[in-house]
Amino acid sequence: MQNIDTYDFTGKKAIVRVDFNVPLNENFEITDDTRIRAAMPTLKKVLAGGGSLIIMSHLGRPKKVDPKFSLKHIQAHVSECLGVPVKFADDCQKAQEQVAALKPGEALLLENLRFYAEEEGKPRGLAEDATDEEKKAAKAVVKESQKEFVKTLASYADCYINDAFGTAHRAHGSTALIAKYFPEDKMFGYLMEGEIKAIDNVLKNAQRPFTAIIGGSKVSSKLAVLENLLDKVDNLIIGGGMGYTFIKAQGGRIGDSLHEDDLMPNALEILAKAKEKGVNVYLSVQTLIADAFSADANTQIVPSNEIPDGWEGVDAGPKSLARWKDVIMNSKTILWNGPVGVFEIDKFAQGTLEIAKDLAEATEKGAYTLVGGGDSVAAVTKMGFAKKVSYVSTGGGAMLEALEGKDLPGIAAIRG
Repeated sequence: MQNIDTYDFTGKKAIVRVDFNVPLNENFEITDDTRIRAAMPTLKKVLAGGGSLIIMSHLGRPKKVDPKFSLKHIQAHVSECLGVPVKFADDCQKAQEQVAALKPGEALLLENLRFYAEEEGKPRGLAEDATDEEKKAAKAVVKESQKEFVKTLASYADCYINDAFGTAHRAHGSTALIAKYFPEDKMFGYLMEGEIKAIDNVLKNAQRPFTAIIGGSKVSSKLAVLENLLDKVDNLIIGGGMGYTFIKAQGGRIGDSLHEDDLMPNALEILAKAKEKGVNVYLSVQTLIADAFSADANTQIVPSNEIPDGWEGVDAGPKSLARWKDVIMNSKTILWNGPVGVFEIDKFAQGTLEIAKDLAEATEKGAYTLVGGGDSVAAVTKMGFAKKVSYVSTGGGAMLEALEGKDLPGIAAIRG
């Protein structure tokens, strides 16, 4: 494993896995270029060091070659951000001539990796009634052809850089398998380095008291995260829709609030384990409720365990937020994953806004604050607090799996 800061790129071709999976509107215009801008320090480092770039990424989840998912749509913007004209290869597997013609300081963007089933290593086009044997045979064929797919990508370059944290939890051709072709010449990009350091800051090197704020809609999507964090945190704030499963499990009335009955035993088990380990759990004590899931709904504030039928919890109430703020302000390390209300509707976004403000204030006081997970990142960005916390993660699923304590294939492949 190499270090991008000390590696000599002079005259070398670097193949870089980035995450340019950006949102496009109906005119194929980029509506949020955060991920493109995030990769620029790494890409510019290669060019400044006298190397040339082969940039690879996926866009969307195409199941075949589909023009609407072509990276051609973002070529001009990547060129603008990078400051050099970026050439384009229409087929990521047939770019040999364009790669050979690359001179130091030049860049080539490969077409969408996921136009090939081999990138993900999963068969496509199987009949719905395919037998297990047929599925197994199809998977074996794809896995075999995946080797050639990866070998071709690797043949383009002298070194490999992974700067795509958003796909680090996937054992795909371009994120995990390609690294073995560069045993002495593989490294993390700056974005990946930042993400790994941020995760280590909360999971391995946290200053105490350490508080995790876990929100979002469902317990099922965060169960493993909660279980892993119980061994690491001092305080656990549980908010958002997932909190109502915990409240109902303890005998509270939650009206029509979002919840998962089948996970109530798990919720009680988490509360019991937390008590056993000395972890303080803070659920919502007061809730903003609405009689409809819309911006013009009637609302009122009630105790979180006394929500009447026909009403649902849509945001944390003032008493919950005051209690949580007190915990946050007395913490040295704070992790936030998941909003505490329906922040997409302004009327129900106050709680999430208050959490963002609290984290900004805690950061200013010297706490280390990490915001991770798609919805909480969207919330903190929308509300203008992204630059007022210590770190905002770019990877939703990857961050979740890291918080679950899993080894991410894209990281392990570089370190291995």
